[in-house]
Amino acid sequence: MSSYAIIAASGVGKRMKLQEGQSKQLLEIGGYPVIYHTLSAFEQAASIDAVFIATKPESIGILESMKKKYGFSKIESIIPGGKERQDSIYNCIDLIEKHIATTGAVPEAILVHDGARPFIQSWEIDDIVSLSMRYGACVPATKPKDTIKYIAENPDFFGETLDRSRLLQVQTPQGFTSKTLIQAHKHARLEQCYATDDAALVEKFFPEQNIKIYEMGYHNIKITTPEDIHLAEAIHTKLQLQQETQSLEKN
Repeated sequence: MSSYAIIAASGVGKRMKLQEGQSKQLLEIGGYPVIYHTLSAFEQAASIDAVFIATKPESIGILESMKKKYGFSKIESIIPGGKERQDSIYNCIDLIEKHIATTGAVPEAILVHDGARPFIQSWEIDDIVSLSMRYGACVPATKPKDTIKYIAENPDFFGETLDRSRLLQVQTPQGFTSKTLIQAHKHARLEQCYATDDAALVEKFFPEQNIKIYEMGYHNIKITTPEDIHLAEAIHTKLQLQQETQSLEKN
């Protein structure tokens, strides 16, 4: 099976309270940048053939050096991101279409992932690719731990309580057949429609397309606030111990 990945890594990260010029993707976890962990997972995923990254212009040189240093052979292009996340994804899609036109290689699926989610596992990527090809779309999600309530018309008060058993917190990588994702973004570009994730665009422009749920564990966090770095270190340590244990069991 053939698939490409788009990594959105151009977020400003205002909630991280970083100094000007800093990037949350370059903060270190376990001695390596956040984006290193993300790219390692996609490099190891058997289902991924090429990776396209959209990042801040000032980070392009850093990621190019990282590609060379760590031998990330699947990175096809590193380009400047757009004003919004969706613009960054569109820039990568435009590049993918040019890549297809040049090589004649059409991916069966395209995954879109947040560069600030460093703990996605390679086998989870492979699962999502497989399910995306089978169902046309697949999105990872976790069950919420807290009760969720609407805000009332008066924003100082709560409205109704939502049924938690019917709710999921959506994550990335979100996978789609290449045609579905490309066309959804082209429609959105034409209509100047913006959504919080790629699945919302597919829901809007292809309402007949069912999106398969891939239930994910709670490790696939997005680095968003300073507190997340401490949580990420704990998750990294736990994942390392699990990998070491599995390695010993195989031997």
